[in-house]
Order: sequence, then C-alpha cells, then structure tokens
Amino acid sequence: MLKTVIGHSGCMSAPHHLATKAGIDILNNGGTAIEAMVAAAATIAVVYPHMNSIGGDAYWIIKKKNQAPIAIEACGQAAALATPSWYAEHGYKAQLPTRGGLAALTVPGTIGGWQQALSLRSGKNNMPLSALLNAAIDHAKNGVAITQNQSDCTSSKIDGLRDVAGFADIFLTNGEVPEAGDKLRQPALAATFQQLAHAGLDDYYHGDIADAHDRFWRQNNSPLRRFDLAGYRSVQTKPLELTTSLGTFYNTNPPTQGVSSLMILGIFDRLSISPDSAFDHLHGIVEATKQAFIVRNAELGDPSSMRIKTCDMLSDAMLDSLAANIDMKRAMPWPETAKAGDTIWMGACDSDGTIVSFIQSVFWEFGSGLTCAETGVFFQNRGAGFSLQPGPNQLAPGKKPFHTLNPALGNLRDGRLIAYGTMGGEGQPQTQAALLTRYASYGTDLQEAISMPRWLLGKTWGEDTTSLKLENGTDGSLVQSLKQAGHEIEMVPALSDLMGHAGAVVLHPDGQVSAATDPRSDGLALAI
Repeated sequence: MLKTVIGHSGCMSAPHHLATKAGIDILNNGGTAIEAMVAAAATIAVVYPHMNSIGGDAYWIIKKKNQAPIAIEACGQAAALATPSWYAEHGYKAQLPTRGGLAALTVPGTIGGWQQALSLRSGKNNMPLSALLNAAIDHAKNGVAITQNQSDCTSSKIDGLRDVAGFADIFLTNGEVPEAGDKLRQPALAATFQQLAHAGLDDYYHGDIADAHDRFWRQNNSPLRRFDLAGYRSVQTKPLELTTSLGTFYNTNPPTQGVSSLMILGIFDRLSISPDSAFDHLHGIVEATKQAFIVRNAELGDPSSMRIKTCDMLSDAMLDSLAANIDMKRAMPWPETAKAGDTIWMGACDSDGTIVSFIQSVFWEFGSGLTCAETGVFFQNRGAGFSLQPGPNQLAPGKKPFHTLNPALGNLRDGRLIAYGTMGGEGQPQTQAALLTRYASYGTDLQEAISMPRWLLGKTWGEDTTSLKLENGTDGSLVQSLKQAGHEIEMVPALSDLMGHAGAVVLHPDGQVSAATDPRSDGLALAI
C-alpha cells in the first residue's frame, strides 16, 4: 500500500515516476520548485505523451514564502485564420473536427508558461536550462518503456489517430498499437529539446522550431502559422480566491473551470456536513457539483465573452443561493452537458517555502494526433471545444478555448499549504473536492485521501455516460443510500483510470513536507 512520503527539503508528485525523479533530482542539486517543475514538465511530455505534449497548454499556481500566490495562464489563442467561414470552406459547418490538421487550431502555450515561470526566479544561482531539460533529452533520445496506460489509451483511440499525419511513425509499432514495455524512442523530440536548451525557450515561438512548425502546418491543413506563434504571450495573473471554514483556496481564472472548483468548495461549506456521515459528504459534494456545473456550462468561456464576472460567481449571495437549491435527502435530476479533457497534474515544493501546482494538457488523448516528423511535437486539439455556431463560445481568431484545466492551491487555517489537482476533464473539480475535504476537513492521511474509492458525476477521460460512477470498494450501505436518494449509480472497477490521476504536496508550518500520488496512475511521490 502506498504511504504518504515525508521530508524536510522538498517534495514532488507526478503521474509518471520518471517525471517525479527529474524534478526531485533538480531539488537535490539545489534547484527551486519552479525549476523542478520545468524539468518534470519536459520529462512527462516525453514519457506520458498520450496525456500531454509541448504542443499543448499549461496552467500554474505558484506561491513563494510570505508572498501572495500568482497564476500563469499558458493557454494559446485561436489562429488568425480560424473562423467559421474558413472551416465552412473546408467542409465543416456544424462542428469542428477533432483529429488531424484542421483540429490543430490553437497556439501551443506550455513552453511560454515555462518561460514565464522561470522569469520569477531570483536571478541568484539559477540552474541552466540545459540542466532542466537534460532528463527529457535523455529519455527522448534513448527511449522509455511504454506504460500500460499509454498502450490501452492508444488501443481505444487508434481508429481516429492511425491515419493522422506523423502519428503512426512515432507512436505505433510497425503500424500496430504498442505493447506495455515496448520502447518509445523520439529522436526528433530530443533534438527539439536540445535546440531549446541551446537557443532558449523563445525559439519555440520565434526561431527555427517556429519555422519548422509553420511549414508543417501549411502542409497539413492547419490554420496555424508562424505569425500566430509570434503573437502569443503567456499571462501572469492573480488567481481566483475563496475563503471557507477550512482556509483560503486559489484556482485559475477563465477560460479554465477553476471557478467551478472553488464554487463546489464554497457551496459544500455552506451545507455544514457532519464528518460522521459518509452519505452527507458524498451526496453533498455531488449536489454542489451539479449546482456549480450548471453555472459553468451556461456562463464560462473566454473572459471577453462571459456575461457574469467570476467574482459574482464566488459571491456570498451566489453561493448561498446555490446551496439553498440542494436537498440533502434527494438527488437533483441530471445530466447537464459534460466537458471533456485529458491532462497531467504535478506538484512540487522546496526548502525555501515555494510551492507549485501545475497542469499540462493536449485536451483529448494525443490531442489532434498531428505530429511533426521534423520536431517530434504533436499538437493539441483544444480548439475542438469551440462552436461554429453563434454564441459565447463561437470560434474567432485570437479567442481562447474553454479549459477543464485548473491546478489548485490551498492555505489551510492551521498554516499548511497544499497544492493539489488531477487529470480528468469533468472529474477535476470533483476529485479536488473529495481529496481536499477528506484531508483538511476530516483529517484523513494525505495518501489515503487520494487512494480511497472515489466517485465521478458525468463524463471524464474516455467515458460518455452521465451517471454517478462509484468505484468498487465503496461501502455497500452507502451505495444503497445513494440509490434510494435518487442517484443513478454505475459501479466501475476499483482504482479506475476513469477517476483521474490525482496528487498533492503539502508544506507544513514547521518546514516539513509531504506528498502523495495516485495508485491509478504510473506515478510516484518523493520527498527529500
């Protein structure tokens, strides 16, 4: 059984053990949590490609000692050519394509986010970029063992990916789905990381790498161009904030669903749930989720198109009203429209008291699948979340798509700082609420709070049903009580990938650190 790891000089949690090792090696060599996260982010883009890529987006929340948290929005905008009329000319009038060149329509933002985060370093004893990218270069060049998770994912999605330009040459074995344990080598991606280490991260947007991607996009019907890369900037922002009885919690601004995660915590807090009632806990979070998701589905998107401000969504009046809609004995009818998304969450903290919550994503598994042979980079299909029809989410040049991504951070009333999060689209806010309330409200051990049977309302990674899914191992009497309350229950295997890959790191007031990872993933938590 996994145990919470404890240390005093830093810790790291990631859903692949090699990413954790890359980060912890940086910490061991005197690096900061920010530097450790860049090393882990580069590595996991190599070793866990079905979930993320340097052709995708990212979000950060960073808190330094005695400073307010900051957020980094590394989300790329829609291409200048990406208009409903342009897609109509290419045969798409109802909805956007999800795979191939036409699906690669938003600028990859993650590298710009790394660059923004590294700019926050003090300038003293900064580690060179080559050291931060070394593990990623080594794993791409020499190869890594493909995980069962990647093999299964490739098998389930192969029909939509097999014929996408560049995909099969890198991610299939002789045209077939690779087996777990097969070696994945990515020499072109290794060369790209070497170029970034030599020329700097800006080369991705303004240099040779940008030129290579421009040529590739033009050849494969993507609307993206070099000038879209040149026009991209990551954005440093003040994260959303909500104070509850447990402490103050932070999450990312729209176009992410971070406000939904905070709304769930705020609504649940108003229900005054007794820690002795497992039914009230689960039912309360599920019903709070429904209330938050109704608002999210109606109002959330690019901030320039939103009708309601996030501060209003987090106001006492709004949260009181939504909490009053909840019947603690009866489930509200469901479903509402579900939001898809696949990603990785990672967390790190260091001996200087900096803590980082980070998410990196390509939207669907392998994103658009469009893979540049010259650079080894495949591109997200985040833009598939836009609509071609009039409305707040209609595709427009420069517009940012809705993101399920939302790394979370909390400052608990007793002084503990917790960075936490998960992959899993629709499941992210729900798992965050489960993990946080188990740990902070009920005193559950950190690792146990992640490992315990979880639930999911609606759609997440690979699933389209909108039932309330419970993992096997959930107490039978609790399952029966939920059914009697009107919940449409669907049982799924224990430790199911459907529940996402969660993780958490905690910085205690006395300087002790602790970390935990998800047994549902291929991850590892380490502390020093």
